[in-house]
Amino acid sequence: MARTAGRRAIRTGLDNPPAGAFVEGVFEQLTILAPGLLGGSVAKAARQRGLTHRIVLWSRRPENRVRLRSQPWCDEVRDTPEEAVRGAGLVVLAAPVDKIITLAQTVGPRLAAGTLVTDVGSVKGEIARLGHAAMPPGVHFVGAHPMAGSEKTGWEHATETLFEQRPCFVTPLGGTDAGALAAVVRFWHELGAEVTTLDPDAHDEIVAHISHLPQVVATNLCQFLARKNPAWRNFAGGGLRDTTRIGAGDPTMWVEILQQNREEVLRALRQFQDELQTFQSALANRDFVEIRARLERGKAYRDGFRP
Repeated sequence: MARTAGRRAIRTGLDNPPAGAFVEGVFEQLTILAPGLLGGSVAKAARQRGLTHRIVLWSRRPENRVRLRSQPWCDEVRDTPEEAVRGAGLVVLAAPVDKIITLAQTVGPRLAAGTLVTDVGSVKGEIARLGHAAMPPGVHFVGAHPMAGSEKTGWEHATETLFEQRPCFVTPLGGTDAGALAAVVRFWHELGAEVTTLDPDAHDEIVAHISHLPQVVATNLCQFLARKNPAWRNFAGGGLRDTTRIGAGDPTMWVEILQQNREEVLRALRQFQDELQTFQSALANRDFVEIRARLERGKAYRDGFRP
């Protein structure tokens, strides 16, 4: 059983919490559906920090369910998502972004009044609205996006420290229950994340620029260099390695993300192309005053990153 001594209570403020959902201020049962890197890390962190008495998982692939049953941070693995959410106080939808809504629609009718549902999807507009619509009366969907991914995928790479001091967006709709919102914010905070509450569409604009655009740039730089002499990469120093690290991300996952946030990414790309064109023109015209000014502005922005 998870350690609970000394934990601050996660209080929902809900009028009708599900029976048995909360004991001594922690979730009696945390259910994680389709755990990968993020879902597995939620389970490990929740266990290590004493946020739940019981962790139940479901994975789509039978072979994954067999392997997960032997993990010490998991109490039970069930064969269907509907079975997995039975008795849950909090459900975390950790599937790829294009599967989260379907999963919410599948389990929504099986959830008891007062159950909380959150997710880890990196695109929030459609997920927030359709996830909310999939819940029956008294069940509360509050979307979330922990900015704690990696070029590595799969629960095998999960760690209980993944969310420590990492940003996490919580994206309620205008009519989201205040108690449910407070409970989901508290949960991600207790996992170690630094939580920001934001409108889902504003979130999608931000991540298109700070997450999805960098992925597109890194990927296209890699595929551009791949058309040159392949031996050149053997001479790569830290600059190329740092710039292209995320280019090793899972292509299937990124196709799904780019499909979900297509319009915002296109807007970001158009603006970035304008920046590159201006830089190219300055270089072609030997305008090194402008080039230096751009290098200095870029350095100042990068120097301002938090440690």
